[in-house]
Amino acid sequence: MIIHFRRINPLEFRSPNRSPLTLFSTLLQNPSPPPKTQTQNPTETLTKPQLKALVLTQFSHGKFSNLVSNVLALPNVLLTACQNLTTSQPNIALNSLDSQSLLNSVSRRFDIEEMGRQLCENRFDIEACCVTMMPSRMKGESLVLPNLKLKVLIEAIRMVLEIVYDERFVTFSYGGRVGMGRHTAIRYLKNSVENPSWWFSVTFDRERFDDRHVNKLCLFIEEKIKDGSLIGYIKRLFECEVVGIELGGCYLGRGFPQESGLCSILINIYFNGFDKEIQDMRLQKNQENPKFKSEQLVWMSGLFYKPVKMYVVRYLDEILVITSGSKMLTMDFKNWVLKYLEGRLDLRVDKMMTAIHSAVSENISFLGMELQAVPPSVLHPPMTEKAIRARKKYLRQKEVRALEFKNARERNRKILGMKILQHVFKKLKQSDGFKFDFQIENEVREIFRNWTDEVVQDFLGSLEERWEWHRMLTAGDFLSLRHIRDQLPQDLVDAYDKFQEQVDKYLSPVQARKALEKEEKRVEEEEERKYAKSTVEDLTRLCMKVDAPIELVRKAVKMAGFTNNMGRPRPIKLLIALEDADIIKWYAGIGRRWLDFFCCCHNFKNVKTVVTYHLRFSCILTLAEKHESTKREAIKHYTKDLKVSDFKGNEEVYFPTEREVKMMGDQNLSDPRPVDGALSLALIRLASDEPSCSCISHFCDRMDTVYYRVRLLQNRLNVNPSVEDKWVPGMGAIHESLNQKCLPLCSHHINDLYMGNITLQDIDCTAFVDVD
Repeated sequence: MIIHFRRINPLEFRSPNRSPLTLFSTLLQNPSPPPKTQTQNPTETLTKPQLKALVLTQFSHGKFSNLVSNVLALPNVLLTACQNLTTSQPNIALNSLDSQSLLNSVSRRFDIEEMGRQLCENRFDIEACCVTMMPSRMKGESLVLPNLKLKVLIEAIRMVLEIVYDERFVTFSYGGRVGMGRHTAIRYLKNSVENPSWWFSVTFDRERFDDRHVNKLCLFIEEKIKDGSLIGYIKRLFECEVVGIELGGCYLGRGFPQESGLCSILINIYFNGFDKEIQDMRLQKNQENPKFKSEQLVWMSGLFYKPVKMYVVRYLDEILVITSGSKMLTMDFKNWVLKYLEGRLDLRVDKMMTAIHSAVSENISFLGMELQAVPPSVLHPPMTEKAIRARKKYLRQKEVRALEFKNARERNRKILGMKILQHVFKKLKQSDGFKFDFQIENEVREIFRNWTDEVVQDFLGSLEERWEWHRMLTAGDFLSLRHIRDQLPQDLVDAYDKFQEQVDKYLSPVQARKALEKEEKRVEEEEERKYAKSTVEDLTRLCMKVDAPIELVRKAVKMAGFTNNMGRPRPIKLLIALEDADIIKWYAGIGRRWLDFFCCCHNFKNVKTVVTYHLRFSCILTLAEKHESTKREAIKHYTKDLKVSDFKGNEEVYFPTEREVKMMGDQNLSDPRPVDGALSLALIRLASDEPSCSCISHFCDRMDTVYYRVRLLQNRLNVNPSVEDKWVPGMGAIHESLNQKCLPLCSHHINDLYMGNITLQDIDCTAFVDVD
């Protein structure tokens, strides 16, 4: 079918019988009417300000209306949703041609204008776009996934809901928001929480959203959006099970295919009323306990003012509550939280796990990390005596090296000067008197005319000093007389004064000894002041320490097969079928995800050890096992940095080098995905006679694909991830229905999938291929 596009005035009068698909807004940031000459090409994607301006035009009387017909159904909006789903393509610049190439790629799969017309007329068939994935074992659970066309609709709904609600969410609501990820939440806890006394984390029983939760969610949405079509589409997505929310699970925000793109924004909408109630209680508590500055307080002996504070952080379905008051206050607040969640939101809370803990004596797990309140000296410990001695030794060695360099330079300079002194003294003997002959100085400058200015100045300074020494030894100390000093060059007088200072310093060291004693006393007083300040802070202040659960990390390393029972690296024979570069990329993806996720932790060096030692040498042993060589031969060939050559002979490094790992730290504010998806997934390349097909990554048209079979960790180990005794607590797992499925992927996207740049959410898993 040939699609005809025509450019239309954005503010042209719309007759009642015309379809809204024929009008396309100019969508400027300024909502004022644009000039009539400006038109919006319906084949171009929209920027975020343009999309925001379009959504805001539907706001009236405190609510948004007609979002489906006037926003979602527009081809520009659907094409923008396609662009958001599109992963990075190689060798394609981000320019104006991308919209046309993206439109061509979309048109090969479905008609975007027909899709918009179906949405506008409320006849879009969601059930026909759902694919049921059957499990590989008899007792397994099936999974309903959306195809690429339905993913576009889901992304378009998410974009609209994000514009409507994102600025209305509270500041402590994290997850599913731009710039509000895990590391941002951890940074807030470390920088803002002061003197925590008690805390508890809300733990939900594993429960899927049923009809009563969906109806309640739709009522919350209707408070801000008056659009029956949009509410109907959301309900139908839940009815088809293509969108499902399960609280208390371990799959939200991890990039698993069973998580829909709408889950994060819908969870934030569902908890938005709860967040606002918490925000009001916090503001009220802050007004009752204001924070004073130190100069405004009247200090009494041994008394310090600690205001009562309440801190709340919510990341999707994980809620952490911290108080700096009494335990009774915390218990009352906890009872209110449970009453609201179980009453207003109709959720089931695990009351045994939602227990109050002491922030000082007990740690608590949140966002896959361990939190504990500690004195400042734990986070920034003072230097030990051994470290102080080592630092002093280093400073002394530094001073000695600087002094040796200075003496060597002075010695070389004086040796050069002595070579010309004989010529100078010969000229002096021929001159009358002992007056300093400036003609000699000019001759010296002429001799060294090819020298640098710095060398000449240094030499002349030493020459004048030598002349001063000579006159003092022959004619006495007459340079102290004023009428003599006035007749001499100023450089010579300054050199004499400096010489006298050196003589007084070394021949009469009383003043130098007093200066040294004064400096030692000042240093001692400074150390006492710092010690007193740190002691007071340790007694009156508590900070937040964030640690990586290193025992769980080691358990995951052992379960995945990186180490043996003794904790030593071992090869993974399942990966032998892969290419050398793919083996290294698989290890590199896991290592980089671990480093990115735990870079904000206090014990980050322990995670570095796991990556640098266990993962690196397990990769080396796997490569050695594949090529039937020894570990030494593998290290000699690939080096410890695991360098591999491409088909052009260029060396590439995928695994983080030892120097790179050493320099890593808490630098970025990001929302890294946990390592669960990469650790529990292995893609094994197949040698298949099947005809090549298109890459199943979103809107990728490359045909040079290779088939990869999905091998999941829980199926290889034959364990149930819901049983914590056999699985790592807090670690999620990809749905078992994807096990043994074959995915055709191009070289670019398989590389991104190995390295962790994309996840199974970024590919169309419903387009799998059955290969025996």
